[in-house]
Amino acid sequence: MSDVKLTKHYENINIKQYGMVIALVAIFLLFNLFTGGKNASPMNINNLVMQNGYVVIMATGMLLCVLTGNVDLGVGSIVALTGAISAICVVDLHFPILLAFLTALLVGIACGAFAGFFIAKLGIPPFVVTLATMLMGRGLTYTMLKAQTKGPTPQAYNWIGAGFLPTIRMGKIDLVTIVIAAVATVFIILGDIKANRTKLKYNFNVNPLWQRVIKLIVIIFILWFLFLKLAQNNGVPIVLVLCGIIVAIYNFITSRTVAGRQIYALGGNEKAARLSGINTRSVFFWVYTNMGFLAAVAGIVLSARNGSATPKAGDGFEMDAIASCYIGGAATAGGIGTIIGAVVGAFVMGVLNNGMSLIGWSTDIQKIVKGAVLLGAVVFDLVSKKRK
Repeated sequence: MSDVKLTKHYENINIKQYGMVIALVAIFLLFNLFTGGKNASPMNINNLVMQNGYVVIMATGMLLCVLTGNVDLGVGSIVALTGAISAICVVDLHFPILLAFLTALLVGIACGAFAGFFIAKLGIPPFVVTLATMLMGRGLTYTMLKAQTKGPTPQAYNWIGAGFLPTIRMGKIDLVTIVIAAVATVFIILGDIKANRTKLKYNFNVNPLWQRVIKLIVIIFILWFLFLKLAQNNGVPIVLVLCGIIVAIYNFITSRTVAGRQIYALGGNEKAARLSGINTRSVFFWVYTNMGFLAAVAGIVLSARNGSATPKAGDGFEMDAIASCYIGGAATAGGIGTIIGAVVGAFVMGVLNNGMSLIGWSTDIQKIVKGAVLLGAVVFDLVSKKRK
């Protein structure tokens, strides 16, 4: 291969691609210094994972909305509504737990399809439609719960939000957690190799080997740090397994399927996508229906973790989900962003929330900091585009 062709295959380091991972590590180390190491304790790492599971789930669905150039403001209310329905089915109606979960999921899908109908079929702006569903969903939640907490939910119900995989102890270390970390490491390395070969096959640009090695070292270090801490506590939380499955499925959908390419095309240029034969109305409809489904999953997880459903559950969750996408590198105009980036953004938000709580900062100050971080991420995106 000639020198010219080699130059063609390599690209400069993408700061946006790696910047948030570096920021996540830096923020964690900063809070580790301020808290005297409390945020790195096994118990706190476990709490960090379990408290932010719902954010990861919602950010995964929200990214698809953001890729179309829009957001969904109603997800927090759908989280509250579906959690309330699930708890009512179990506590008051004595449904089997799986049937209660299925009922909540169907309600979430119906809520998403309701919003999708007005957006896709009637052409009403998503901001207006989802603002309406936010108000309607919250009102329905208060009505169904009669402004009271519904609970406690059964232990088997709570397992999905507060349970753990079975453990095999060797001293203070859980071997099951270690095995899962080792398997994940192998998949990460093989996935990177396969992705690089695919890019070379189709003559796409690839990062130099040293950049890929550094990226893998950082990712694997974070993975093992997380799982070693979990292994010293109660093992792998069920919510982490659920998040891993959801992230893997949606990462495959967005990167390897026609449906995923259609979302990126729609966000990049809706008119061009429509002229190329993409049914943009259908894309809008399934994206918002899917958001309702994932909001219902988050609602079930939240009610299971709390052991009850409350009228104020999910309040402000839409902001965390939207911020996670933008902090993770999604473009405000749509068409750019990844599932992994949204997950990194979700953990940036989680580390910020957790660290500021450990320091003892008030919720008012926490909101100011999170708002500043979100604004900084958006400004970075716009400045990067202008330079290009």
